Amino acid sequence: MNKAVVINGSPRMERGYTAVVVEPFVEGMMDAGSHVEVFYASRLKVKPCACGELYCWNEAPGECCIKDKMQLLHPRLRHADILVLATPVYIPLPGDMQNVINRLCPLLEPVLEFRKGRTRARFRKDVRIRSIVLVSTGGWWEKQNFGTVLRIVKEFAQDASVNFAGAVLRPHASVMKRDGELTQDGRAVLDAVRKAGYELIKDGVMREETLKAISRPLISRAESPA
Repeated sequence: MNKAVVINGSPRMERGYTAVVVEPFVEGMMDAGSHVEVFYASRLKVKPCACGELYCWNEAPGECCIKDKMQLLHPRLRHADILVLATPVYIPLPGDMQNVINRLCPLLEPVLEFRKGRTRARFRKDVRIRSIVLVSTGGWWEKQNFGTVLRIVKEFAQDASVNFAGAVLRPHASVMKRDGELTQDGRAVLDAVRKAGYELIKDGVMREETLKAISRPLISRAESPA
């Protein structure tokens, strides 16, 4: 069975717009037969990567010297086929999410290779992850505001030598709701999100038209408060 780990980096956890989008995405993945686990970075509260010695590469390969809830997460990641990084756009990431990403270093081999014009690493042999996906929400109107977050996740996939399987992006996410309830447009967006999750597992790729339906403008730029 395909296994996926989702890390939701929103400090608002279940109450945030990132969770609103992640929920149907996970449902779509499960509909297609994937076993999915969801973790919240702000609940894990992992410490920064701060030993300064690359202990996980040099002293104890694959092990982190910082003892916290990453010891819970690392085994789950080793047995996952897909890693989904879900986050709102901050400047550029919420702090707890950045800590989790930095603490993925023990999963990487300390063998560097020059490929496609860049120095790259790769996941260790006991790490099954073959694809990384971004799910992101933002408050501002333009889709371009996801640029930095998108680059971070793409770079990590490239540095780990795995497939970047695409990005589910929802700008001006708050417009999906009015008076606390999903609008008709909001429901249509989440239907497309669920379809994207299904496509990811069933076909190994999310269709471009599905991703466009998710990130399409729900209001004009002039109507946007941000």
